[in-house]
Amino acid sequence: MTAPPVPVRVVVADDQAAVRTGLVMILDAAPEITVVGEAADGLAAVTMAREQQPDVVLMDIRMPGIDGIEATRRLVGDGVCEVLVLTTFDLDEYVDSALAAGAAGFLLKSVDAPALLAAVRAVARGDGVLAPEITRRVIARLGAPSRRPVRPAGLDDLTPRETDVLACLGRGLSNAEIATELVITEATTKTHVSRVLTKLGLRSRVQAAIAAQDSGLT
Repeated sequence: MTAPPVPVRVVVADDQAAVRTGLVMILDAAPEITVVGEAADGLAAVTMAREQQPDVVLMDIRMPGIDGIEATRRLVGDGVCEVLVLTTFDLDEYVDSALAAGAAGFLLKSVDAPALLAAVRAVARGDGVLAPEITRRVIARLGAPSRRPVRPAGLDDLTPRETDVLACLGRGLSNAEIATELVITEATTKTHVSRVLTKLGLRSRVQAAIAAQDSGLT
């Protein structure tokens, strides 16, 4: 018997009412996803997320007041919820800033409905998501000849198993895939990922993946 889908609570933050309406319609079409709030600016998104305690905030970048990057930094920094950035703009500056702020994913608004729903579910599970075109550019920048590898602080504090998990993150594996490869439970995987992030002083598994690339583990 297939297990029922895990409920996911979402806040949608976008300054365009028509965009919010469209996103809510897509999300509400999934029986396990519930939109618990909408916000038209970054500060409202932060306030609503702190009140509603969603699993995921679907966050636009360009909004009045504090932008989506700062809102992401506040929410992730305080451990309120995961953030999935959804924007029209795929500028490297925005990608880097969003990932540095701790976003668990970065998608473009051109994404189709099934991919958006899959991304929301993945982020709620604790996995990371990047739009394919974004992934290619991030990998290209990491592999640029002019870029010198940086050994993340705290790497020597990882246990052998945590180092294995970090290497898997660097390869872009999901929690379920890591659990299968290392022959551990998915719950144990989540614990290891959390400890890796804490020891390395990172905000998201995407940052951990970049750290793994930097340290030569992949």
